[in-house]
Amino acid sequence: MSLANSQQTGPRLAAPVNLRFKADWGQANLTRISGWLAQEIGDRAPEGSQFSIHAGRGGVDAVAALQDGRADIALITPAPAGRLMFEGTGPAGNAPSPWLRALGKITHRDRLVVAVDADLPVHTVADLAGIADQLVIGTSADDGVNAIGLAAHLGLKLAGADPEQLRRDGAQFLYDERPFPLVHAFATGSINVLIQEAVMMPAWQRIAERRAVRYLEWGDAVIEGFAAIGWPSAIVAAGYLPTLEKDLLTLDFADFLLLCREDLDEDVAYLATWCMVKTRLALESQYQHIPPDHTPVGYPLDPAEMQDTPVPLHPGARRAYLDVAGQGPLTDGLLWT
Repeated sequence: MSLANSQQTGPRLAAPVNLRFKADWGQANLTRISGWLAQEIGDRAPEGSQFSIHAGRGGVDAVAALQDGRADIALITPAPAGRLMFEGTGPAGNAPSPWLRALGKITHRDRLVVAVDADLPVHTVADLAGIADQLVIGTSADDGVNAIGLAAHLGLKLAGADPEQLRRDGAQFLYDERPFPLVHAFATGSINVLIQEAVMMPAWQRIAERRAVRYLEWGDAVIEGFAAIGWPSAIVAAGYLPTLEKDLLTLDFADFLLLCREDLDEDVAYLATWCMVKTRLALESQYQHIPPDHTPVGYPLDPAEMQDTPVPLHPGARRAYLDVAGQGPLTDGLLWT
């Protein structure tokens, strides 16, 4: 496949392409990002090209779809999980995937936060082990796919509150694939411990309306254990969450990572990356009604951040970043702008 070039729209594919995206459940950001790129690539592909977006979970299932040839571009979150999948490290026990390559990442400032009912006599995650019979813990399942569940269960184990021991001592776990049912369950009293992400969303801002809440730091053992597998920590600033009176050190859960196989056609990888960088205003504009510190997709997108990925860049992507370095985004003809 080869690329032609137009001064008005940029590079164009010379032959039709059938491009399959693996995204999220359908209503969240990975699907929106996939739709944006499918349209922009499609505008620069010849007649006969086909584009499809396949529902997914944004976790290990995305890499499995790439490996099995069921997807060409797959999106996961958070970005640090991509490194675990590439290297085959961490608790999931997956084999290394050295064939994985990245096209870039889309900014998504997020954290994995532990919130508890303030009436519980705990001040650290480790303290949960001492009152297991009082706990109903809401998080996502550690099922080998969901990154929230993987991080939550590993964090508990590293903190000395091993989930299996908690169960033996009387704790209950309530699982959901997505954060928002569990944030609601905490707010309404169905659970008294919440371990979840998506802290920028309105549900978290209402979490203290019906009950007093306390936020727990994971502790040094957890932060250091995650750092050892390449997973960073991050701060939730005081005041960002209701009644959060001081900065909270917790686990980073940032960024949407776009992945492909190393054998993805180089011109397709180039064009997809070119569209990410040059048409980024079309995505940004869909979120600019939300304050920058509470948006689920960050803006303005910075090409330097986009190419700083935990998985090696595809050669076509690397070439695109070099070619557009120092250029501004397109401003004409973009949907939503």
